[in-house]
Amino acid sequence: MKSRLTRIALATTLLISAPAFAQDALAQIKAAGVLKIGTEGTYAPFTYHLPSGELTGFDVEIAQAVAKKLGVKAQFVEGKWDGLIAGLDVNRYDVVVNEVTITDARKAKYDFSQPYILSKPVLIVASNNSSIKSFADLKGKKSAHTLSSNFAKQAQSFGAEVVGTDGFEQSVALVLTGRADATINDSLSFLDFKKKKPDAQVKVVATSKDAEASGILLRKGNPELLAAINKALAELKQDGSYLKLSQKYFGEDVSQ
Repeated sequence: MKSRLTRIALATTLLISAPAFAQDALAQIKAAGVLKIGTEGTYAPFTYHLPSGELTGFDVEIAQAVAKKLGVKAQFVEGKWDGLIAGLDVNRYDVVVNEVTITDARKAKYDFSQPYILSKPVLIVASNNSSIKSFADLKGKKSAHTLSSNFAKQAQSFGAEVVGTDGFEQSVALVLTGRADATINDSLSFLDFKKKKPDAQVKVVATSKDAEASGILLRKGNPELLAAINKALAELKQDGSYLKLSQKYFGEDVSQ
């Protein structure tokens, strides 16, 4: 009898004290003084390493600014993209900041901040190319892409022959040398490329209306943390910090 009463008392105690353990992540982060951030570290210009070894990039600086607004330090945990989002499930970090596109599938399992960056597919051709002015003009032309990319599928849907490459830089190189007529690629990648190589003889002739928004990713069930992150992002836009970083990395405002 005593054993049964003891078990009931223990269960009652656990139920009463449970809310203490259901502390929102924001309180835990502030108590620790650190916001742990998952990122690749190999994805320029968003998150990459300088020759000195220092981690930097647009997303890195955004994350650092958000952490500062929360009153804590930013601590980065690097990992490969394939397992980066899953790292949230095992509490390797509090958030992921790595140009993570907001999709319905991801929203079903995780929460996203308000979008802090927008990207659109753009059609890139050589500066002296006057025959391609729209996506429809790709019919019968060669378009350079990584073969498994959505951009390659998009080019094929317009009737283009896809020429396989290893990524953006090689795709643009084929366009510059005339081995490909065009490439459809991310507007942010193009802005970064032109920022570094303003004299490169390529241009954007068309922009898709289908924009992709990226946000800061976090586990569900942390409304205070989500609200604090959204507030921090709003303040960064209001005080001009966001625009300064956007112009630093892309030469223009990439939030719209």
